[in-house]
Amino acid sequence: MKRIAHRGGQRFALAQLPVLDAGGARASLLAERDAGRRLVAMFGLRDPASGALRCIVVTANDGAGLLHLTSFDVPGAEPSFASLTPDWLEAHMFERELAEQYGIRPLGHPWLKPVRGEPPLDGRDLFAPPEGARSRLDAYPFLRASGEELHEVGVGPVHAGVIEPGHFRFLCHGEQVEHLEISLGYQHRGVERRLVGGPDKRSLVLAESIAGDCVVGHALSYCRAVERLADTRVSARALALRSIALELERCSNHVGDLGALANDVGYLPGAAWFGRLRGEFLNLLMELSGNRYGRGLLRPGGVGFDVGPSLSADFVARLRGAERDFAAFCALLFEKPSVMARFEGTGALDRAQAEQLGLVGPVARATGCQRDVRRDFPFGAYRFAHIPVATAESGDVEGRALVRRVEVERSLEFLIEWLQNLPQGALQVPVGPLAPESGCVVLTEGWRGEIAHVAITDCEGRFARYKVVDPSFHNWMGLALALRGEEISDFPLCNKSFNLSYAGHDL
Repeated sequence: MKRIAHRGGQRFALAQLPVLDAGGARASLLAERDAGRRLVAMFGLRDPASGALRCIVVTANDGAGLLHLTSFDVPGAEPSFASLTPDWLEAHMFERELAEQYGIRPLGHPWLKPVRGEPPLDGRDLFAPPEGARSRLDAYPFLRASGEELHEVGVGPVHAGVIEPGHFRFLCHGEQVEHLEISLGYQHRGVERRLVGGPDKRSLVLAESIAGDCVVGHALSYCRAVERLADTRVSARALALRSIALELERCSNHVGDLGALANDVGYLPGAAWFGRLRGEFLNLLMELSGNRYGRGLLRPGGVGFDVGPSLSADFVARLRGAERDFAAFCALLFEKPSVMARFEGTGALDRAQAEQLGLVGPVARATGCQRDVRRDFPFGAYRFAHIPVATAESGDVEGRALVRRVEVERSLEFLIEWLQNLPQGALQVPVGPLAPESGCVVLTEGWRGEIAHVAITDCEGRFARYKVVDPSFHNWMGLALALRGEEISDFPLCNKSFNLSYAGHDL
């Protein structure tokens, strides 16, 4: 047996995970690529007993709803393996992260650069900043090119307004972008390192803080991982309330993005309308949890707050009003010729590019990719309620906006139906100790796309490794490619149509 296959959220014993040599693992993984599987996570783990450095790879078979785990050791004082990236482009960011965190050199990697500028977890430092550099980020090796009429434009890391830090380096010919390189890491807080040794009182707070606009998505992933490792079954009512919070988070962010897109093309009425409507969804989250972003609602074992009959009826009435307003606002936005002239054809990616890069979420679905964890790896209430996957074909700003529109419409239908038919059950059940020397892979469809949490415990049932893959980790390279051949003045519009998380990437 070369790998473990299981459905998302299931627990596995580390002893069940066979360890291959690097060459055998590479051949096995490329066979999975040929079978149409995609990369979910790839990360390092130091064996506490032997000290061996192990690489664990998680791939997904969406059609069958199965996850596959492969592991291989990377021995030696100068650890290395033959890079997957030349043959499987989805691996490029994961291999760069391995090189940065553990000093593992993926031989033959075409673009080996740091991911976050973070110091290594242990072992060698392949990206030590040269003497005199103020930080690792200052020493980032940007692509350089010279020639007549070529020039560079640097944007960030400090941006106008309230926005996270990130540096964008444009290589332009006149106004046309020939290449965009994105350097991140300014929001690195060491979340994965701080989760090791848990779960403890701060673990859930750390999970909620991975990305400030995706509190519910990451908190839900963390809670599900703890529950699977503790073999805890959550009640149907708690599962429903969790999914309601997740869809409210999706609606608030998608509606906010549509308003921001309207603002970026100068359609200020649309920005005002959608901005007001976003506030309605945030207010509903506030009444549900006591926090406009859903903090404090989810707990391992269930939820902290209930929705009674009167509050449920109030929510339904307000959601029906939001449904009417949203339909009216979208009709005005998507039928405005001046808006569509800016949306159509701007920042386009095709399906082949999306699949090559392993893009997820609305960005991938806007190119025609049928990827949605709620359907492929259903969890919670999604095991009993099917939300059709929203896709577009154009892969441009219009396609990404259209996917958001349809997803909000379908989320509203889901919310109204479940609020009117909440199942019975305890809000929270006790959670016991975590199984020792075990692991769990949890996938959640956050509003940006697939969130992956991989938790591995030591012999005492504490987290020995906790790996987080935010959807932005997959999608930043998609933004860089979408800008090629575009006017540099279209960058704000393209950037907003992706709306990726700096903090979620930087961890």
